[in-house]
Amino acid sequence: MHIPPHDNQNKPIVDAGNATVPLNYFNIVKLTEGQSFDYRVPGYETCVVPATGTITVEVAGETYADLGLRREDVFDGDPEGAYIPTDTACRFTCRSENAEVFIAGAKYAETLKPFEVRAKDLDKVQYGSDETKTHRRIAHILGAQYHDRVGRLLVSELFTVGTGGWSGFPSHKHDTDRSEDGEVIETRHDETYNFRFKPNYGSGVQMLQREDNTPGDAYHIMDGSTICLDRGYHPCAVLPGYEMYYFTILGGLSQRSLKQYFQPTHAEQLHTIPGIMDMVAKFK
Repeated sequence: MHIPPHDNQNKPIVDAGNATVPLNYFNIVKLTEGQSFDYRVPGYETCVVPATGTITVEVAGETYADLGLRREDVFDGDPEGAYIPTDTACRFTCRSENAEVFIAGAKYAETLKPFEVRAKDLDKVQYGSDETKTHRRIAHILGAQYHDRVGRLLVSELFTVGTGGWSGFPSHKHDTDRSEDGEVIETRHDETYNFRFKPNYGSGVQMLQREDNTPGDAYHIMDGSTICLDRGYHPCAVLPGYEMYYFTILGGLSQRSLKQYFQPTHAEQLHTIPGIMDMVAKFK
C-alpha cells in the first residue's frame, strides 16, 4: 500500500491495528523550538528518531538531552534516537529552530526499559556496487546489537550510494513464519518505509510482486511517500541522477530476528552483489 505525501498534522500515518501492517506503528511529528509532543502507544514499543533538528526526550524518569545531529535533511549526517517501551508515556521537546521526528513502532506486549542511541552506537553496513546498480549503506538504529533490550522492533535508515540504482534486490519477502527440516527459512515481519530524495523533487518506484513469476504492482514514490508491506517480494529503485533514503520499520510476529526468503527466480543474484550477506546478517 502506498500512502502519498501529505500533512499528517502530527497524527499517526500508520496507527495501531492498521489493516495492512498490524505489527507496525508510524508517525511523523513536526515541531518548532520549545514545542513538545506527548504520546503513549498501548501494545506497541516505539523508537523516536529526529529526521532533522534536535530534541530532548523524557520517558520513565529518564531524560535524553539533545538527540539529533541533522539540520538540512536526512542526508545531512547520522541519525540518533531513543527506545520507548510499550505503553509508556513519552514527551519530546524541540531544541532547535525546527524538528521533524519519526516515531517507529512494533507490536509487543511486554514493557522493557528505555535507552538512548547516539551516533557512536549505530551499527553500519555498506554493500553492493556501482556496477550492479545496488550500491547502498545502512545505519541500524535498533539493530541486532539490541536483541536483549528490545522486543520485536527493528529500525534502520537506508541510503543509495551515488545516484540511481536499486534497493531490496535480490527480491525477497518475509510474510510467513515457516521452517524446513527444523531450520527457519522465513519470518513474518510487517514493514513500513518512509522515502526521501535528494534533490527532493526526485522520485522512484516501489515494486510488489506477491508470487514468483506473477505480475504484481508498482507504486510511484515521491519525497515523503510511505509504503506499507504485508506480503510479497518488494525491491525499489530511484531514478538516475537522484539519491534515495528510506526510514525502515520492521515488526516481527513471533521473533525479532528477520529471516528473508529470496525470490527463487532471482536468488542466484546473491552471488553477484558484493557484501550482501553481511547486510542479511545485520538483520538477524
